[in-house]
Amino acid sequence: MTPELTALTLAGLLQAAQFVLFAIPANLDLGTAYTTSPRDTPPPRPLSTVTGRLQRALNNHFEGLILFTLAVVVVTLGNQSTTVTQTAAWTYLGARLLYIPAYAAGLSPWRSAIWAVGFFATVTMLIAALL
Repeated sequence: MTPELTALTLAGLLQAAQFVLFAIPANLDLGTAYTTSPRDTPPPRPLSTVTGRLQRALNNHFEGLILFTLAVVVVTLGNQSTTVTQTAAWTYLGARLLYIPAYAAGLSPWRSAIWAVGFFATVTMLIAALL
């Protein structure tokens, strides 16, 4: 397995872990009667601040993972794996790992800076695949 595919696999596992990190406090905040329902009605109360941040971090990773997956597929199928793409893949994963606690803690502007590192690492992979 290429380093980029390994980083993608770990990013997928991180996504699963993020879901658990959000789901447990969401069930505590909203109650299992609501979270196991079809959710045809609005929640009985808002999520706590940290749970809401964990939900937004989870959703943000879904968005980032789409572009990162595209970059890994292009690099892998194009046989374009290099030190640059490998470093960028690990940088993306590291940024995503740091993003979760930064978002949960409300670290501003550092949360956005961490996000930008991951985004530009992904863009670097795409550009490198074209060269």
